[in-house]
Amino acid sequence: MQTKKWFVAAAVVAVSASLAIAMPQEAKEWHGHRGKGAYGEKLAHKLNLTDAQKQQFRDLNAKFRADNQAFFQTFRQTMRDYRAAKDANDTAKLDALKPSVESQKAQFKQLRDAQDAKILTILTPDQQSQFKALIAKRESRMGKRGQQ
Repeated sequence: MQTKKWFVAAAVVAVSASLAIAMPQEAKEWHGHRGKGAYGEKLAHKLNLTDAQKQQFRDLNAKFRADNQAFFQTFRQTMRDYRAAKDANDTAKLDALKPSVESQKAQFKQLRDAQDAKILTILTPDQQSQFKALIAKRESRMGKRGQQ
């Protein structure tokens, strides 16, 4: 069940990256990592970000993507390999990939937690509490998916 969460996370990262490249940038008001479109706009709206905060958020997320691009590519490939082995019912390959998958999942969570902490630094105290509530909701949703 934990695996489902990471497959979903990897898929979201892959889709977000492909949409970011495919979308015309000048047509978008929001260019943040947390969705090159609707999600980023919803987050900005929910937190009532100022224009300066939106720019800081965009800069922070652009740096995050650039700094971690190699890891995300490796993670996506590992997850593709893991999924292929699972679909082929190749238990030997699954057993061989499991340590890598678990290690990369832990690293992915550390990166996301560090990014969330950086985001908190650009928010006002009221926005911080709203953002923490959104994080809690995300983790709750992910926990429910893992139990299914």
